[in-house]
Amino acid sequence: QVQLAESGGGLVQPGGSLRLSCAASGSIFSGNAMAWYRQVPGKQRELVAGITSGGSTNYPDSVKGRFTISRDNAKNTVYLQMNSLKPEDTAVYYCNRPARPVLWGQGTLVTVSS
Repeated sequence: QVQLAESGGGLVQPGGSLRLSCAASGSIFSGNAMAWYRQVPGKQRELVAGITSGGSTNYPDSVKGRFTISRDNAKNTVYLQMNSLKPEDTAVYYCNRPARPVLWGQGTLVTVSS
């Protein structure tokens, strides 16, 4: 049973943009903070964006100013708008619900390459 479903990944050139979506059920989404993480082989999964139930956001310096997380509570969906993409942004991107029990999506691959 898929509880978080990411979509929108793909191949994009450096400097390009992608918009990732994460669809969730209402019971999972409502009243909870949501987040996006990314991971490359051999490296630890890292937080790239977080958003509270009230819409407050946080980003690490590596993506600040380039990535924007948002949520549409009516659609039970969280988004990650990624602009000015760099090759080092290449990773599998995962949707996450931090609240216990922690939930993860299956991931969507983003490849930034010429």
